[in-house]
Amino acid sequence: MLWRFMAAQLEAGLETWVQIRRAQGWRVEHAPPVRGGWPLSATLSLARLRLEGGRATLPGGLVFESERVVLRVSLPRLNRLRVEMPGAQRLRLGGAEWRFAADELVALVPLEPDTPPREALVLAERLRLSTPGGPLEAGSLSFSATASATATEEEPALLLTLAAEAIDLPAAPQGAGGAFGRRIAQLSAEAALSGPVPPGRVPAQRAEAWRDGGGSLELRSLQLRWGPAELDAAATLALDEALQPMGAGTLRLTGATETLEALTAAGVVGRRASGTARIMLPLLSRPAPGGGPQTLEVPVTVEDRTLSLARLPVMRFPAWEWPRP
Repeated sequence: MLWRFMAAQLEAGLETWVQIRRAQGWRVEHAPPVRGGWPLSATLSLARLRLEGGRATLPGGLVFESERVVLRVSLPRLNRLRVEMPGAQRLRLGGAEWRFAADELVALVPLEPDTPPREALVLAERLRLSTPGGPLEAGSLSFSATASATATEEEPALLLTLAAEAIDLPAAPQGAGGAFGRRIAQLSAEAALSGPVPPGRVPAQRAEAWRDGGGSLELRSLQLRWGPAELDAAATLALDEALQPMGAGTLRLTGATETLEALTAAGVVGRRASGTARIMLPLLSRPAPGGGPQTLEVPVTVEDRTLSLARLPVMRFPAWEWPRP
């Protein structure tokens, strides 16, 4: 009786979710759900799932296709939905498309009565992703998102975390990739979007209202271990009058000398610039607390679509075009 009740609740919840998405203009298609999971869990298997919509806020919209999706609720955690995605997946966002698969790809979502989920956790093992430059693979990956609809200006409306290890880039990487090798040992990030996010369907108008309300994006931590480089950065970003990113932060780099040598050997940094940098590195570096290798610490700013390190412009960004309905 419990198994039948759990399976019926799953099916009813799926049908409600589909009706809400369709009422919002989304297109949802899937094969008839198949019950399973006896005796300690209830599952619904959906073959050929297709979710399409979002054209009002994103040119080209969003399309997600899955070979198979399994919805699972297990004892004793009846308040948590486990979404398993075995097989091939395809995601198209605007003009970009990604095809991916994993040995294990799972999303964990808490279930609360009459309340949309406020958080989600995605876990992947041996995630394989197709890119224009070739296949990319991550040994392990975790991504979490926590939202708050009642956040004030001082509270995060959205908190995002990402952690990935053993990332193998496509073969024959160019530029810095050629200097550091194909494998990124570790990548992690934590970011918080503060201030209430205003409702609406026009992204530019929502962004303008969010900016005027004091909204900001705080990059609390960005850590990267790639070849000889160990990078740690933090920054706070907002939108300027033209709705372009602006902000300031700090970048710390351990292994700066080895990183410079690798970039010079790969031809990314010229010999003359490399010689100047070798003179400046000791002036900008400081010993790590408690001993260890020296750390290069420089201020970072983003202003007028220009990235500057220690007040020296290093990169010019193209203008961000906000989608129009």
